Amino acid sequence: MKRKMFQLASLGLIACTLASSCGKNEQTQQGMSAPSISVMTVQPTDAEYQSSYPASIQGKTDIAIRPQISGYITKVHVDEGQRVRRGQVLFSIDPVQFQAAVDQAEANVNSAKSAVSTAEITEQNKRMLLDKNIISRTEWQMAENQLAQAKAALAQANAALVNARKNLAYTAVTAPSDGVVGTIANREGSLVSPSSALTTVSDNSEVYAYFSFNEKDLLNLTDGGNSSVEAGIKAMPKVRLQLADGTIFPIEGEVVTVSGVIDGSTGAASARALFKNPAGVLRSGNTGQILVPRRSEGVIVIPQKATYELQDRRYVYTLNDSNITVPTPIVVAPYNDGQTFVVTSGLKSGDRVVTEGVGTAVRAKMPITPKE
Repeated sequence: MKRKMFQLASLGLIACTLASSCGKNEQTQQGMSAPSISVMTVQPTDAEYQSSYPASIQGKTDIAIRPQISGYITKVHVDEGQRVRRGQVLFSIDPVQFQAAVDQAEANVNSAKSAVSTAEITEQNKRMLLDKNIISRTEWQMAENQLAQAKAALAQANAALVNARKNLAYTAVTAPSDGVVGTIANREGSLVSPSSALTTVSDNSEVYAYFSFNEKDLLNLTDGGNSSVEAGIKAMPKVRLQLADGTIFPIEGEVVTVSGVIDGSTGAASARALFKNPAGVLRSGNTGQILVPRRSEGVIVIPQKATYELQDRRYVYTLNDSNITVPTPIVVAPYNDGQTFVVTSGLKSGDRVVTEGVGTAVRAKMPITPKE
Protein backbone atom coordinates (compact mmCIF):
# COMPACT_ATOMS: atom_id res chain seq x y z
CA MET A 1 0.00 0.00 0.00
CA LYS A 2 2.75 2.38 0.90
CA ARG A 3 4.57 1.39 -2.26
CA LYS A 4 1.50 2.26 -4.41
CA MET A 5 1.08 5.61 -2.67
CA PHE A 6 4.78 6.36 -3.30
CA GLN A 7 4.38 5.48 -6.95
CA LEU A 8 1.29 7.72 -7.30
CA ALA A 9 3.10 10.60 -5.59
CA SER A 10 6.05 10.16 -7.93
CA LEU A 11 3.79 10.13 -10.97
CA GLY A 12 2.05 13.29 -9.73
CA LEU A 13 5.36 15.04 -9.21
CA ILE A 14 6.51 14.06 -12.68
CA ALA A 15 3.22 15.26 -14.16
CA CYS A 16 3.53 18.60 -12.38
CA THR A 17 7.11 18.95 -13.54
CA LEU A 18 6.12 18.16 -17.14
CA ALA A 19 3.19 20.57 -16.97
CA SER A 20 5.41 23.32 -15.63
CA SER A 21 7.98 22.60 -18.30
CA CYS A 22 5.34 22.63 -21.03
CA GLY A 23 3.98 25.94 -19.79
CA LYS A 24 7.43 27.49 -19.89
CA ASN A 25 8.07 26.13 -23.36
CA GLU A 26 4.73 27.50 -24.55
CA GLN A 27 5.51 30.89 -23.06
CA THR A 28 8.96 30.80 -24.66
CA GLN A 29 7.46 29.92 -28.01
CA GLN A 30 4.89 32.70 -27.67
CA GLY A 31 7.67 35.11 -26.74
CA MET A 32 9.63 34.06 -29.78
CA SER A 33 6.60 34.41 -32.07
CA ALA A 34 5.76 37.92 -30.80
CA PRO A 35 8.92 40.01 -31.17
CA SER A 36 9.09 43.48 -29.71
CA ILE A 37 8.51 45.93 -32.59
CA SER A 38 8.28 49.74 -32.56
CA VAL A 39 4.86 51.19 -33.31
CA MET A 40 3.35 54.67 -33.23
CA THR A 41 -0.15 55.82 -32.40
CA VAL A 42 -1.11 58.38 -35.03
CA GLN A 43 -2.68 61.68 -34.09
CA PRO A 44 -3.59 64.74 -36.22
CA THR A 45 -0.84 67.35 -36.29
CA ASP A 46 0.42 70.27 -38.34
CA ALA A 47 3.01 69.67 -41.04
CA GLU A 48 5.22 71.93 -43.11
CA TYR A 49 6.78 70.75 -46.35
CA GLN A 50 8.66 72.20 -49.28
CA SER A 51 8.00 71.19 -52.86
CA SER A 52 11.09 71.58 -55.05
CA TYR A 53 11.26 72.36 -58.76
CA PRO A 54 14.40 72.47 -60.94
CA ALA A 55 15.05 76.06 -62.04
CA SER A 56 17.33 77.97 -64.37
CA ILE A 57 18.40 81.54 -63.60
CA GLN A 58 18.35 84.44 -66.05
CA GLY A 59 19.15 88.10 -65.46
CA LYS A 60 16.29 90.55 -65.63
CA THR A 61 17.71 91.63 -68.98
CA ASP A 62 20.32 89.80 -71.05
CA ILE A 63 21.25 92.14 -73.88
CA ALA A 64 23.43 90.95 -76.74
CA ILE A 65 25.91 93.68 -77.67
CA ARG A 66 26.35 94.09 -81.43
CA PRO A 67 28.07 96.94 -83.32
CA GLN A 68 25.92 99.17 -85.50
CA ILE A 69 28.72 99.53 -88.07
CA SER A 70 31.47 97.42 -89.62
CA GLY A 71 35.10 98.00 -88.73
CA TYR A 72 38.14 96.88 -86.77
CA ILE A 73 38.13 96.88 -82.97
CA THR A 74 40.87 99.20 -81.73
CA LYS A 75 40.32 98.76 -77.99
CA VAL A 76 38.36 96.61 -75.52
CA HIS A 77 37.64 98.75 -72.46
CA VAL A 78 36.15 96.06 -70.15
CA ASP A 79 36.77 92.50 -69.11
CA GLU A 80 34.53 89.48 -68.71
CA GLY A 81 32.52 89.51 -65.48
CA GLN A 82 33.04 93.23 -64.94
CA ARG A 83 30.09 95.25 -63.66
CA VAL A 84 29.34 98.23 -65.93
CA ARG A 85 27.00 101.22 -65.89
CA ARG A 86 24.63 102.32 -68.59
CA GLY A 87 26.45 104.40 -71.24
CA GLN A 88 29.91 103.09 -70.30
CA VAL A 89 32.16 102.47 -73.32
CA LEU A 90 32.78 98.77 -73.90
CA PHE A 91 34.55 98.67 -77.29
CA SER A 92 36.12 101.20 -79.65
CA ILE A 93 36.01 100.69 -83.42
CA ASP A 94 38.47 102.39 -85.79
CA PRO A 95 36.86 105.85 -86.39
CA VAL A 96 39.08 107.12 -89.24
CA GLN A 97 36.78 106.37 -92.15
CA PHE A 98 33.74 107.52 -90.23
CA GLN A 99 35.40 110.81 -89.27
CA ALA A 100 36.25 111.30 -92.95
CA ALA A 101 32.61 110.67 -93.84
CA VAL A 102 31.55 113.34 -91.34
CA ASP A 103 34.01 115.82 -92.83
CA GLN A 104 32.73 115.07 -96.32
CA ALA A 105 29.12 115.44 -95.21
CA GLU A 106 29.86 118.78 -93.54
CA ALA A 107 31.47 120.01 -96.78
CA ASN A 108 28.43 118.92 -98.76
CA VAL A 109 26.18 120.81 -96.36
CA ASN A 110 28.23 123.98 -96.78
CA SER A 111 28.10 123.60 -100.56
CA ALA A 112 24.36 123.06 -100.49
CA LYS A 113 23.90 126.13 -98.32
CA SER A 114 25.80 128.20 -100.87
CA ALA A 115 23.64 126.80 -103.67
CA VAL A 116 20.49 127.72 -101.76
CA SER A 117 21.78 131.24 -101.16
CA THR A 118 22.55 131.70 -104.87
CA ALA A 119 19.16 130.28 -105.88
CA GLU A 120 17.40 132.65 -103.47
CA ILE A 121 19.16 135.69 -104.97
CA THR A 122 18.30 134.54 -108.50
CA GLU A 123 14.67 133.95 -107.57
CA GLN A 124 14.37 137.40 -105.98
CA ASN A 125 15.86 139.11 -109.07
CA LYS A 126 13.57 137.18 -111.39
CA ARG A 127 10.56 138.16 -109.28
CA MET A 128 11.50 141.88 -109.56
CA LEU A 129 11.84 141.56 -113.35
CA LEU A 130 8.52 139.73 -113.50
CA ASP A 131 6.84 142.51 -111.55
CA LYS A 132 8.15 145.00 -114.16
CA ASN A 133 6.96 142.74 -116.99
CA ILE A 134 10.52 142.44 -118.25
CA ILE A 135 10.52 138.60 -118.19
CA SER A 136 7.82 136.05 -118.55
CA ARG A 137 6.24 134.23 -115.64
CA THR A 138 7.72 130.96 -116.91
CA GLU A 139 11.26 132.29 -116.53
CA TRP A 140 10.56 133.30 -112.95
CA GLN A 141 8.94 129.89 -112.28
CA MET A 142 12.12 128.14 -113.41
CA ALA A 143 14.15 130.20 -110.93
CA GLU A 144 11.75 129.31 -108.15
CA ASN A 145 12.05 125.63 -109.04
CA GLN A 146 15.83 125.84 -108.90
CA LEU A 147 15.56 127.34 -105.42
CA ALA A 148 13.33 124.47 -104.31
CA GLN A 149 15.84 121.98 -105.72
CA ALA A 150 18.68 123.70 -103.89
CA LYS A 151 16.76 123.55 -100.61
CA ALA A 152 16.02 119.85 -101.17
CA ALA A 153 19.72 119.20 -101.81
CA LEU A 154 20.54 121.02 -98.58
CA ALA A 155 18.07 118.83 -96.68
CA GLN A 156 19.68 115.72 -98.15
CA ALA A 157 23.13 116.97 -97.20
CA ASN A 158 21.97 117.64 -93.63
CA ALA A 159 20.48 114.13 -93.42
CA ALA A 160 23.73 112.64 -94.69
CA LEU A 161 25.64 114.64 -92.09
CA VAL A 162 23.38 113.36 -89.31
CA ASN A 163 23.89 109.78 -90.53
CA ALA A 164 27.66 110.26 -90.75
CA ARG A 165 27.82 111.69 -87.23
CA LYS A 166 25.70 108.81 -85.94
CA ASN A 167 28.02 106.26 -87.56
CA LEU A 168 30.96 108.05 -86.00
CA ALA A 169 29.26 107.85 -82.60
CA TYR A 170 28.72 104.12 -83.18
CA THR A 171 32.48 103.62 -83.14
CA ALA A 172 32.15 103.77 -79.34
CA VAL A 173 30.06 100.71 -78.38
CA THR A 174 28.42 101.46 -75.02
CA ALA A 175 26.45 99.49 -72.43
CA PRO A 176 22.68 99.84 -72.94
CA SER A 177 22.00 99.19 -69.24
CA ASP A 178 23.65 98.48 -65.94
CA GLY A 179 24.85 94.92 -65.69
CA VAL A 180 27.65 92.40 -65.86
CA VAL A 181 29.73 91.74 -68.96
CA GLY A 182 29.56 88.21 -70.36
CA THR A 183 32.01 86.37 -72.60
CA ILE A 184 33.94 88.65 -74.96
CA ALA A 185 34.15 86.93 -78.33
CA ASN A 186 36.23 89.54 -80.21
CA ARG A 187 39.39 91.37 -79.20
CA GLU A 188 41.58 94.16 -80.60
CA GLY A 189 42.16 93.83 -84.33
CA SER A 190 39.03 91.78 -85.00
CA LEU A 191 36.86 92.82 -87.92
CA VAL A 192 33.28 93.08 -86.73
CA SER A 193 29.93 93.89 -88.32
CA PRO A 194 26.32 94.29 -87.17
CA SER A 195 25.98 90.50 -87.32
CA SER A 196 28.84 90.02 -84.85
CA ALA A 197 27.99 89.39 -81.19
CA LEU A 198 30.63 91.19 -79.14
CA THR A 199 29.39 90.19 -75.68
CA THR A 200 26.33 90.20 -73.44
CA VAL A 201 25.42 92.64 -70.68
CA SER A 202 23.20 91.05 -68.04
CA ASP A 203 21.28 93.23 -65.63
CA ASN A 204 21.23 90.90 -62.61
CA SER A 205 20.17 93.38 -59.94
CA GLU A 206 17.05 91.23 -60.11
CA VAL A 207 16.94 87.74 -61.58
CA TYR A 208 14.23 85.44 -62.85
CA ALA A 209 14.14 81.76 -61.91
CA TYR A 210 12.30 79.75 -64.54
CA PHE A 211 10.68 76.46 -63.52
CA SER A 212 7.63 74.35 -64.42
CA PHE A 213 4.34 73.45 -62.77
CA ASN A 214 2.67 70.17 -63.73
CA GLU A 215 -1.07 69.82 -64.20
CA LYS A 216 -1.64 68.72 -60.59
CA ASP A 217 0.25 71.77 -59.35
CA LEU A 218 -1.92 74.01 -61.53
CA LEU A 219 -5.08 72.42 -60.18
CA ASN A 220 -3.85 72.95 -56.62
CA LEU A 221 -2.96 76.53 -57.52
CA THR A 222 -6.51 77.20 -58.74
CA ASP A 223 -8.18 75.18 -55.96
CA GLY A 224 -9.37 72.59 -58.43
CA GLY A 225 -10.47 75.21 -60.92
CA ASN A 226 -12.54 77.23 -58.43
CA SER A 227 -10.31 80.31 -58.70
CA SER A 228 -8.17 81.97 -61.34
CA VAL A 229 -4.45 81.43 -61.86
CA GLU A 230 -3.87 85.12 -61.07
CA ALA A 231 -5.63 84.75 -57.71
CA GLY A 232 -3.62 81.61 -57.00
CA ILE A 233 -0.34 83.41 -57.73
CA LYS A 234 -1.25 86.26 -55.38
CA ALA A 235 -2.09 83.76 -52.63
CA MET A 236 1.18 81.87 -53.00
CA PRO A 237 3.71 82.20 -50.16
CA LYS A 238 7.23 83.50 -50.64
CA VAL A 239 9.54 80.97 -52.24
CA ARG A 240 13.20 80.16 -51.61
CA LEU A 241 16.02 79.29 -53.99
CA GLN A 242 18.37 76.40 -53.27
CA LEU A 243 21.64 76.86 -55.14
CA ALA A 244 23.64 74.16 -56.91
CA ASP A 245 25.86 73.60 -53.85
CA GLY A 246 22.86 73.01 -51.60
CA THR A 247 22.94 76.40 -49.85
CA ILE A 248 19.81 78.53 -49.64
CA PHE A 249 19.85 81.99 -51.22
CA PRO A 250 19.24 84.39 -48.30
CA ILE A 251 16.56 86.53 -50.00
CA GLU A 252 13.07 85.16 -50.56
CA GLY A 253 11.43 85.55 -53.95
CA GLU A 254 7.91 85.50 -55.28
CA VAL A 255 6.21 83.75 -58.17
CA VAL A 256 5.15 86.47 -60.62
CA THR A 257 3.89 84.63 -63.69
CA VAL A 258 2.57 81.23 -64.73
CA SER A 259 2.13 80.45 -68.40
CA GLY A 260 -1.45 80.01 -69.59
CA VAL A 261 -0.39 77.22 -71.95
CA ILE A 262 0.55 73.67 -70.96
CA ASP A 263 3.26 72.15 -73.11
CA GLY A 264 1.80 69.09 -74.81
CA SER A 265 5.13 67.25 -74.80
CA THR A 266 5.93 67.76 -71.12
CA GLY A 267 2.49 68.33 -69.57
CA ALA A 268 3.86 71.32 -67.67
CA ALA A 269 3.41 75.09 -67.67
CA SER A 270 6.32 77.49 -67.38
CA ALA A 271 6.48 79.65 -64.26
CA ARG A 272 8.77 82.50 -63.27
CA ALA A 273 9.90 83.66 -59.83
CA LEU A 274 11.58 87.01 -59.18
CA PHE A 275 14.47 87.42 -56.73
CA LYS A 276 16.28 90.56 -55.65
CA ASN A 277 20.03 90.17 -56.19
CA PRO A 278 21.74 93.26 -54.73
CA ALA A 279 25.10 91.56 -54.19
CA GLY A 280 25.19 90.05 -57.67
CA VAL A 281 25.58 86.51 -56.34
CA LEU A 282 23.18 85.09 -58.91
CA ARG A 283 24.23 85.15 -62.56
CA SER A 284 22.54 84.23 -65.80
CA GLY A 285 23.02 80.55 -66.41
CA ASN A 286 22.96 79.49 -62.73
CA THR A 287 20.78 76.53 -61.82
CA GLY A 288 19.02 75.57 -58.62
CA GLN A 289 15.78 74.42 -57.02
CA ILE A 290 12.73 76.55 -56.31
CA LEU A 291 11.38 75.61 -52.87
CA VAL A 292 7.66 76.24 -52.41
CA PRO A 293 6.54 75.91 -48.76
CA ARG A 294 3.33 74.04 -47.98
CA ARG A 295 1.56 73.94 -44.63
CA SER A 296 -1.06 71.35 -43.72
CA GLU A 297 -3.10 71.54 -40.51
CA GLY A 298 -4.73 68.63 -38.68
CA VAL A 299 -3.18 65.89 -40.81
CA ILE A 300 -1.70 62.49 -40.02
CA VAL A 301 2.05 62.24 -40.58
CA ILE A 302 3.95 58.95 -40.63
CA PRO A 303 7.57 58.00 -41.38
CA GLN A 304 8.22 56.89 -44.94
CA LYS A 305 10.02 53.80 -43.59
CA ALA A 306 6.69 52.64 -42.12
CA THR A 307 5.23 52.16 -45.62
CA TYR A 308 5.70 49.71 -48.47
CA GLU A 309 4.37 49.49 -52.00
CA LEU A 310 2.50 46.62 -53.63
CA GLN A 311 1.03 46.78 -57.14
CA ASP A 312 1.29 50.57 -57.31
CA ARG A 313 -0.46 51.01 -53.97
CA ARG A 314 1.08 52.11 -50.70
CA TYR A 315 0.45 50.18 -47.48
CA VAL A 316 1.25 50.25 -43.78
CA TYR A 317 0.93 47.59 -41.11
CA THR A 318 -1.60 48.54 -38.44
CA LEU A 319 -2.26 46.55 -35.27
CA ASN A 320 -5.63 45.11 -34.28
CA ASP A 321 -6.77 44.58 -30.71
CA SER A 322 -4.82 41.30 -30.57
CA ASN A 323 -1.59 43.01 -31.67
CA ILE A 324 -1.71 41.24 -35.04
CA THR A 325 -0.37 43.13 -38.06
CA VAL A 326 -2.95 44.08 -40.66
CA PRO A 327 -1.95 45.38 -44.14
CA THR A 328 -3.75 48.70 -44.57
CA PRO A 329 -3.81 50.65 -47.86
CA ILE A 330 -3.24 54.40 -47.56
CA VAL A 331 -3.13 57.43 -49.82
CA VAL A 332 -0.41 60.05 -49.27
CA ALA A 333 -0.04 63.64 -50.42
CA PRO A 334 2.09 64.13 -53.55
CA TYR A 335 4.55 66.36 -51.70
CA ASN A 336 6.89 65.25 -48.92
CA ASP A 337 10.18 66.11 -47.24
CA GLY A 338 11.96 62.86 -48.09
CA GLN A 339 11.43 61.39 -44.61
CA THR A 340 7.71 61.52 -43.84
CA PHE A 341 4.37 61.27 -45.63
CA VAL A 342 1.15 63.18 -45.09
CA VAL A 343 -1.63 60.57 -45.12
CA THR A 344 -4.77 61.81 -46.82
CA SER A 345 -6.84 58.63 -46.36
CA GLY A 346 -6.58 55.15 -44.90
CA LEU A 347 -5.69 56.05 -41.31
CA LYS A 348 -7.57 57.67 -38.46
CA SER A 349 -6.63 59.11 -35.12
CA GLY A 350 -5.66 56.38 -32.63
CA ASP A 351 -4.54 53.80 -35.19
CA ARG A 352 -1.33 52.01 -34.30
CA VAL A 353 1.18 51.78 -37.14
CA VAL A 354 4.27 49.58 -37.24
CA THR A 355 7.37 51.72 -37.82
CA GLU A 356 10.15 49.12 -37.62
CA GLY A 357 11.12 46.20 -39.84
CA VAL A 358 8.50 46.91 -42.51
CA GLY A 359 9.37 44.95 -45.62
CA THR A 360 11.97 42.81 -43.79
CA ALA A 361 11.13 41.39 -40.36
CA VAL A 362 7.43 42.22 -40.26
CA ARG A 363 4.83 40.45 -42.38
CA ALA A 364 1.06 40.29 -42.56
CA LYS A 365 -0.98 38.61 -39.77
CA MET A 366 2.05 38.49 -37.54
CA PRO A 367 1.70 38.79 -33.75
CA ILE A 368 4.08 41.32 -32.22
CA THR A 369 4.75 42.95 -28.91
CA PRO A 370 4.20 46.67 -29.58
CA LYS A 371 6.92 49.00 -28.38
CA GLU A 372 5.93 52.68 -28.47
